[in-house]
Amino acid sequence: MNAELVYAVPLRTRFRGITVREGVLLRGQAGWGEFCPFADYTDAECVPWLASALEACEQGWPAPVRDTVEVNATVPVVTPEQAHAMVSASGCRTAKVKVADPRSSLVDDCDRVSAVRDALGASGAVRVDANGAWDTETAIGAITELDRAAGGLEYVEQPCRSIEELAAVRRKVEVRIAADESIRKAEDPLRVAVAEAADVAVLKVAPLGGVRRALDVAEACGLPCVVSSALESSVGIAAELALAGALPSLDFACGLGTISLFTGDVASRSLSAVDGYLPVLSTAPEPDLIDKLEAEGDTRSWWLDRLARVRALVAA
Repeated sequence: MNAELVYAVPLRTRFRGITVREGVLLRGQAGWGEFCPFADYTDAECVPWLASALEACEQGWPAPVRDTVEVNATVPVVTPEQAHAMVSASGCRTAKVKVADPRSSLVDDCDRVSAVRDALGASGAVRVDANGAWDTETAIGAITELDRAAGGLEYVEQPCRSIEELAAVRRKVEVRIAADESIRKAEDPLRVAVAEAADVAVLKVAPLGGVRRALDVAEACGLPCVVSSALESSVGIAAELALAGALPSLDFACGLGTISLFTGDVASRSLSAVDGYLPVLSTAPEPDLIDKLEAEGDTRSWWLDRLARVRALVAA
């Protein structure tokens, strides 16, 4: 099997503006790693994604302190009926609902959140993710409405883009604020804690440069952490699980049940949640189904060229 495999997997529904997930699987002496920064990332922004992939395939990961990780169901911008069905089928006790999408009004978002609450029941946890779409005043109003529709939100992820806006919103609402982009895209990922802008830190292995680097960030920021997927195949999800497995404490379900958003996977040992939990693996699963999903032609060339450019940046 080649040491560099380019995959292309269709998604069940549009998510983060894409309908097909693509990336490169790298093989090294420790196993497999995944390099899959989104297409809009610059080469410089891709450097930590490569570091994460190389850590997985050349070094391996730190020893875990737990064997399994609870995960949330992820609900994209779908109808309330579809949202209800997705959450009911997931077996999860927590669901994260995408909101503030241009295709969806606040009323639509509230209806979808209400359907998710109905599917989970009163004991489940509902969280929403706005991906930094709101300004401060819009966020305050929207959070109030969504909290009401949910019968109580666990937290709101990245309601605004800047750390200053997050801090302002946090002072005005009762719902916890979680920071995602403000950590993984920041030059200093610890600023969000220093500015008292969040109650929860959302960590993603690849954008932070690997499991060890993410553990350092978690320790330094001093906030409760949630490990979340960057929409990887099972090869990349295994690294996210390695982080979740190695964190000293894990108070919230993690956003790692995203293989359910794919129409297929590169591995027969697919990391799909069972009863709301995923196992922590010592190495990434073998991509033994890649022949069905391997990208060819222009897509393959584009990814290999991108990988070569990022490698050159690292070597410079």
